[in-house]
Amino acid sequence: MEPKDTTLNEAFKGFTNRDCPFLPCHPGVKRGFNCLFCYCPLIAYECPGPYRTYTDRNGLVRKDCSSCTLPHDGYLQSWNFIQKWLEYPQPWSGRPQTEPPTPRPRPADGAAEAVAEAHRRHREA
Repeated sequence: MEPKDTTLNEAFKGFTNRDCPFLPCHPGVKRGFNCLFCYCPLIAYECPGPYRTYTDRNGLVRKDCSSCTLPHDGYLQSWNFIQKWLEYPQPWSGRPQTEPPTPRPRPADGAAEAVAEAHRRHREA
């Protein structure tokens, strides 16, 4: 997928909702608190975050990401982190986080070359 906008303005990569009654919802954020990913897009995917698992009242195993700061720590840093992990999303297995944490997914055979070619064509356009 190619970007639709080539703007140099990066304001869309994050914001801090200072009026939110839950701010700060994740202690330990050292850079600008990014509220863009209030509901993390990686909740259904494998990720390196320090999540725990729990079973809800319906018997479903879920992630508890309350101790994770990765999608909130700095506007540009958190934007890039989410984009990299969504590049090759892997559905979450439903198992607890591993130690060391889950590594970033690798593309399927040939996928990396296709992505590189798409990026090259975009730069040339």
